[in-house]
Formats: sequence, structure tokens, C-alpha cells
Amino acid sequence: MTPLLVLMGVTGAGKSTVGTLIAERLGLPFRDADEFHPPANIAKMSSGTPLTDDDRWPWLDAIGAHLAGHRGVGCVVTCSALKRAYRDRLREAAPDLRFIHLHGDAALVAMRQAARQGHFMPASLVASQFATLEPPAPDERVVVLDVAATPEALADAAIAVLTEDAG
Repeated sequence: MTPLLVLMGVTGAGKSTVGTLIAERLGLPFRDADEFHPPANIAKMSSGTPLTDDDRWPWLDAIGAHLAGHRGVGCVVTCSALKRAYRDRLREAAPDLRFIHLHGDAALVAMRQAARQGHFMPASLVASQFATLEPPAPDERVVVLDVAATPEALADAAIAVLTEDAG
């Protein structure tokens, strides 16, 4: 199986944890979207300022180029992909891309983000991410999983969907 997979959702939803598990289980390379941010974006978020669309376009293009470079090989990448326009931009680069949306209760996600150690994104930006989030439409074929489940259960569910789609 060589899917191009993006784990999407707000900060603190568990994208990196679940994405790493999926990549390990499928033997695919994994990249965290944070690795694609320019230093200016990280500085802005670290200061508690949400990114604008203009801040995000180059970041999304870098992620899209990475995905496109892994067509036929497969990879797992995290990316908040909060708006339909962002998801569409990534699909332009990699049309066979699949999204797994890790979604859940805002209070649970905020609690998890506040407990994160060593991450530049403050818990204060969780609310702005939920405000920006445009839930995927049915025509996007995005798999939505509830973050209340364990990371292992979320990885199992995502792999089951991918396996079902491939078969």
C-alpha cells in the first residue's frame, strides 16, 4: 500500500502521534507539517498570533511538493488543512491524496495542547484554529475520526479505511 496521506485537524488533535503510528505500521516515510514552516511563521505562532492565508500558502506549497514527490512511493504527512481551500491546494499537487481528519471536543483538544511540552504553538491558539476550521464536505472523501479514541485505535481505524479503499 502506497497512500499519500495527510492527518489533518487543529493543533493538539494528535496528528503527529497518530501519523507516526500509521507510517510505522505501513512502512512509509513520515513528515510533520511543522518542519515545512519558515522561521517567520514559527515566530508568529510562538508569539500567540494566528497565521494568515498569506502566511500559509508557501507552507502548503512546500507540503504539496513533498507529497507530489512521493507519488507511487507513499508517505504520511501532518497538516492542519483547516480550510477547504488549503485541502484543495494540497490536492492540486497530489490529486490522489487522502485526508484523515482528527476531530473532537474543543475542551479535550485544548487540554492536550496545554499539556504538550516543547511545542511552539500555545494553547491560546486552539480556539482560533477551531474558529478557522471548515469541516470537510462529503464530496472531499475525508475520513473523520474522533480524537477521544486512543492513538492506537485511531491508527487502526485509518489503516482499515485505507485497506478497504485499496481493496
